[in-house]
Amino acid sequence: MLKQSRSLVAAAVLACGMSLHAQKTPIQITADLTEGVRHLYHAEIDIPVKPDSTADLITPKWIPGTHAPGGPIGAITGMVFTGNGETLKWRRDDVELAEFHVTVPKGVTSIHAHLDCIVPGRVTSKMSVLEWEHLMLYPAHVPVKEIAIQPSVTVPAGWGTGTALKPVGTVPTPKTTGVLEGAHTPPADAVTTKYDVTTVEQLEDSPVITGKYFHEFALAPEITPKHFLDVVADEPDDAKMRPETLAEIGNLVREADANYGSHHYNEYHFLLTLSDRAGGEGLEHGQSSDNGTGEKGFADDVHQLAEADLLAHEFTHSWNGKYRRPARLYQPDFATPQQGDLMWVYEGMTQYWGNVLAARAGLKNAEGYRDLLALSAAQLDYKRGRNWRSTEDTGIAGSLIRGGNPQWMNWRRGQDYYQEGELVWLDADTLIRKLTDNKKSLTDFAKIFLGKGGNTGPLIVGYEFPEIVADLNEVVKYDWDKFLRDRINGVDPQVDLDGIERGGYKLVYQDHPSKSERMLAGSRRGGLNVWYSLGIRVTGEGVIGDVLWDGPSDRAKLAPGEKIVSVNGQAFSADALKAAIVKAKADPAPIHLLVQQEDAILPVDVNYHDGERYAVLVRQEGTPAYLDDIIKPLTKPQTATK
Repeated sequence: MLKQSRSLVAAAVLACGMSLHAQKTPIQITADLTEGVRHLYHAEIDIPVKPDSTADLITPKWIPGTHAPGGPIGAITGMVFTGNGETLKWRRDDVELAEFHVTVPKGVTSIHAHLDCIVPGRVTSKMSVLEWEHLMLYPAHVPVKEIAIQPSVTVPAGWGTGTALKPVGTVPTPKTTGVLEGAHTPPADAVTTKYDVTTVEQLEDSPVITGKYFHEFALAPEITPKHFLDVVADEPDDAKMRPETLAEIGNLVREADANYGSHHYNEYHFLLTLSDRAGGEGLEHGQSSDNGTGEKGFADDVHQLAEADLLAHEFTHSWNGKYRRPARLYQPDFATPQQGDLMWVYEGMTQYWGNVLAARAGLKNAEGYRDLLALSAAQLDYKRGRNWRSTEDTGIAGSLIRGGNPQWMNWRRGQDYYQEGELVWLDADTLIRKLTDNKKSLTDFAKIFLGKGGNTGPLIVGYEFPEIVADLNEVVKYDWDKFLRDRINGVDPQVDLDGIERGGYKLVYQDHPSKSERMLAGSRRGGLNVWYSLGIRVTGEGVIGDVLWDGPSDRAKLAPGEKIVSVNGQAFSADALKAAIVKAKADPAPIHLLVQQEDAILPVDVNYHDGERYAVLVRQEGTPAYLDDIIKPLTKPQTATK
């Protein structure tokens, strides 16, 4: 199996090289980001065409990493095509709305396209983030890995830029050719950088961040290939990063190098935006990752705990998801629907390794790792949708779930293939350790499964379920086929806690939150937690976000979207609700609520008497502590330097 996979990798490398050279004249695209603050990006694109024909051009629809048809076609505007200086006629396809048919006259061998895109987020007056699907236009019905394209990016003067694209120099900034000449002209001092020729497939996979306050930090210089952290922020001090955090991200590079034993990029860039207005992102790419947090996301240990696995998760995707990808999730273009089976490998195993590597690198400590694992496992323990829906189905139907209505999510199930997959791979890791007397682990599997072909550079190689089973059996013989199918394909009301318990711990519920949960609440990421007691998610203002199916509040007929006005006769507050839960433990009377439902105020009695409940892992003495072994660093941790 390994030999065959290496042959497939070699064939893919050869095909990639041949296709890149097959198209001698690449598309030229210039992205103008100078109006990002107005939520507008612009593009000037020159596309080789055949004269006296119809050019079928398309924008991306199914975006890798989002697993859904979330392309920007509805946000594209101001599109104009010209050839030899004349405006050309075009018509949108009646079925594939992201495709355009352009009439190419005789004598025209290249058409110029201008388009604008309305970008809803990831921009401020001090920074912009470009995911290339917002501006790309290229020939339809052609594999995107076969379409050569050369990008340029225009940014305001003095702004720094981070990307995995290779710069080849600065060039004059082009003027707009939009509907109204002069409607937008880049500032005279704007800077345009041209990058090396790539493919449409790789360009879509190579985001750009740019900002007034920009810093680039070299990471783990002894590791080859090179790694960089590129940071933009709204405030100059935020972009400097703490020395401790920089050391921990450097450790992350070392730990990933030791864990995976291969690389599938020529150079890697962690792209990080720190902004309360443009933060909130985590999107994987092969040679970089687009990461966004609030402006204080890494400013101290409290804020960092909430973001501890972000960089590690997206970094892991370079191996798992970008290089190795489920066979049907990888399609030849961005128009063909992606199929979401095996998402518990793509995202679930990445969730597992992201948290493990973050702990090994020091981005969170051992206690924080266990506390957050407890919170994740407890959410699945209270996920009532497990009664009717398999984990595999949450991946297959992932495009329906992502970004969907959050109401009754515990009954519908969300993108559970992340956390469910994490527990399954923890189960597998601890089982391998038990079967081999802790001499082997899931790291051995990772090096086989994610390292086939060695150091390949950017590449995508698909896989099917039997390969996963075969590679696990190469580590240690076991009925891995049944092990995985039972946990992923079956409908099981019980969460998979075997990995935690085999790892030497047990999930329990106590009457006070863990230290990490208190820290998360302090960073305004945790909120008011009465999910494991009353069975509702409620904001500090009393608005109910979700109701636990067949929980105390469900039986009292509360519903998502309602607002709690009062608790036991007192105006609603977090303290009043907690006090009522504590009081009810010794009082047989129900908790009395007044609830606003649409335009009515209704009394609701919740019959609950078990007190406060918070999830935590407790060590089971006398059992192997595999969970502690799993997060021990594989390399010598480096400490902070100025």
